[in-house]
Amino acid sequence: MAGRLQDKVAIITGGGSGMGRDTVLHFLDEGARVMVADINEDNGRQTVALAKAQGHADRAAFVRCDVAEEAEVAAMVAAAERTFGTLDITYLNAGVGGAFGPIGETTVEGWDYTFAVLVRSVFLGMKHASQAMRRHDRGGAILSTASVAGIVGGAGSHAYSAAKAAVISLTQNVATELAPHRIRVNAIAPGVISTPLLHRGKPEKFEAQFRRQPWPERGEGRHIATVAAFLCSDDARFVTGETVKVDGGLLAQGIAIWGAGAENPLLRAPGVNYGSTGRR
Repeated sequence: MAGRLQDKVAIITGGGSGMGRDTVLHFLDEGARVMVADINEDNGRQTVALAKAQGHADRAAFVRCDVAEEAEVAAMVAAAERTFGTLDITYLNAGVGGAFGPIGETTVEGWDYTFAVLVRSVFLGMKHASQAMRRHDRGGAILSTASVAGIVGGAGSHAYSAAKAAVISLTQNVATELAPHRIRVNAIAPGVISTPLLHRGKPEKFEAQFRRQPWPERGEGRHIATVAAFLCSDDARFVTGETVKVDGGLLAQGIAIWGAGAENPLLRAPGVNYGSTGRR
């Protein structure tokens, strides 16, 4: 039986780990051919090796990409076209935790880094993916990873939350522009998802955050992957400009994930979370 993404060509940024890796493997199971993009070459190549081990030998490839650099994003899109012949789906998923700490102690460098990786990357991905999709004239789907932190306060640091809010706004605006070309633009807003970006190898430290959501299962990358597959498939052909919450009911009950005020660990000391880039 054909998968819902049969014969589609997809790019997935941040495909080397976490939600990105789970989505790569799920898209392949659904019949897509996938260009895995990541700044961390070891992680990206491990994802491709996993794909091949699961029987997807000729349908996954890797390209190193710093998603905040335009030349590298353009090269990533060109690599997908060169390798697979076209482009139908681009999932702009790469991310970091970014700058955290009190607003009075947040550095300009940390703030700019956060917006470069989380917002400029989405702009660049939308720009170059949409150009390719219009060249091939097959329509397409562009998906981004936003966050519940971009919808309410108390779900992330100041910089991260503001950046994810920008992704949600950009999604709505670009969706209206690209709709006449049959290119759909949507976003997913994950809640607390158990990935290396969150726990950095120590998932047990974040049990309190999982207990705050109504749904009794912890969020996993596979929960994001299945929603991403739907939004990028023809089953969602009339859905564009949407940000879909995938959070186990967290926002439905209205709660600060990290606690309020001085209770919030993200406000205790300044720093930058570089995610799974390989940078400490």
